Amino acid sequence: MQIITRLDELNINDKTAIAIGKFDGIHLGHKKLLKHILDQKQDGLKATVFTFEPSPEEFFVGHPVKQLFTRNEKRSAFEEMGIDILVEFPLTAITAATPPEDFVKTILVEDLKADYIAAGTDVSFGDKGRGDQYLLKNMSKELGFELVLIDKVMLDGAEVSSTRVRNQVADGDMVMAHRLLGSHYSVSGIVEHGNHLGHTIGIPTVNILPPAGKLLPPFGVYSSIVVIDGEEYTGMTNIGRKPTVSSDNQVGVETYIYDFDRDVYGKTIEVKLLKFKRPEMKFASVDELKAQMEKDIADIKVK
Repeated sequence: MQIITRLDELNINDKTAIAIGKFDGIHLGHKKLLKHILDQKQDGLKATVFTFEPSPEEFFVGHPVKQLFTRNEKRSAFEEMGIDILVEFPLTAITAATPPEDFVKTILVEDLKADYIAAGTDVSFGDKGRGDQYLLKNMSKELGFELVLIDKVMLDGAEVSSTRVRNQVADGDMVMAHRLLGSHYSVSGIVEHGNHLGHTIGIPTVNILPPAGKLLPPFGVYSSIVVIDGEEYTGMTNIGRKPTVSSDNQVGVETYIYDFDRDVYGKTIEVKLLKFKRPEMKFASVDELKAQMEKDIADIKVK
């Protein structure tokens, strides 16, 4: 997958099918949009995602916003789907002020060779967000590209949106988040050395530090699936600060993997969160912690 992050990289040679959006979370609505451009690959077009970096939400509020998908997670997801080109358009005070007509004519059509454009009916781009579905419709006739506008996906009578996914993750409802995303909400990272308490008490775990910009669910214990080298394993994951044995307040994602004894330090793993079991707790002793972990492991394994 080709990744474009600078304005001087925008000029490409192949005709493209472009999906425009923020793609925070890559939920069911996004996947419907992306299917349209992936289908155009059979006609020789390069499936291209056009998104913004930083996100418009983060750019206009002026401070970092926790993301459902980090930049690296989005890149991995798009590549796995079969996207050919990812444009992470640099959003600055200057580029945000681009007249929407110039955005379509110069950037999408002339630079990126758009022959097909897919967007949601709420698409917004260009100076003061003046670019919308109606401008795209008019310019598609003028410039000769095919335009497909995608209606919102509905689930249980409500619109599927990144905000709705965020709310479910914030509430710890990983089952509903899964339904909205069409995939399990997950956290990825490199396996780090912890305090090795797990090995000491006979319950070894793998530990990752979540990226700073990642939106995490409530601290607590979750049933999980761990992906290592493309293979999936059942797990029990604790997200939090481990208050019984740690005082540094560092947030970690610590997972016990069932029937697993390989050394995976330094590997990048993905932890898919299935269901919330209980909140994180501080125990009076390590023995109490061990007893609760053994109970959690047994409870999760039989479900």
